[in-house]
Amino acid sequence: MKIRFLPAAVVLAVILLIPANLFACACCAEKGFYSIWNGKPDRYNLEVLHKIDFSKNAELYSDAAGFDNLKGLGDLFANSQDSDLSQFELADSFAAKTWTFAFTGSNGKPGKLTLPLPATMLSYKVDIHDGKPSAGGGPLLYKEWRFKGNVRSGSGFFKSGIVNPTTYFLVLQGRGNACDNAEDFTNWTLEINGKRANYRFMGTLASGKTADSDG
Repeated sequence: MKIRFLPAAVVLAVILLIPANLFACACCAEKGFYSIWNGKPDRYNLEVLHKIDFSKNAELYSDAAGFDNLKGLGDLFANSQDSDLSQFELADSFAAKTWTFAFTGSNGKPGKLTLPLPATMLSYKVDIHDGKPSAGGGPLLYKEWRFKGNVRSGSGFFKSGIVNPTTYFLVLQGRGNACDNAEDFTNWTLEINGKRANYRFMGTLASGKTADSDG
């Protein structure tokens, strides 16, 4: 049997006849889309995580009780005259499947957390029916990547609250289509819980697009 190859010009002509939105819709979601997946982070997940940059500003979450219910932050609030202790500078890195978060309080006190990537992650995507379309077609999904694992170490004002086991729950939040990209994720929240620790930080992602953009 002879194998016939089409001339390159013919192949190109056929490709040009295919509607452009057919390629774009490889990542499109349908109305009412819902997906939740739990599994081992693959190579593509890791590539996205390496591209995600945290903004330099972070905020310590507090409810109506203020900071009274928080524990595990050492002497962070001791002898401070600062009127807004919820604001922090943040330097982050993700290398060797490990996050390192270095916080500096508005009073100058430092603290660092080391968080190894857990064996599994959870990906959640859903059409929230707000009528916002994705640039490629279909609804603009709300999405989260969730990571829950054990804190490896804490230093500075975190040190006294980190005893084994102390867990972390890191959530990356954003909007986009059915495919995941670093630009999709615009916000983050990090919760630390343990026998001596209970607090949560939050902030934005410098690598993310605005919520109305397609990822």
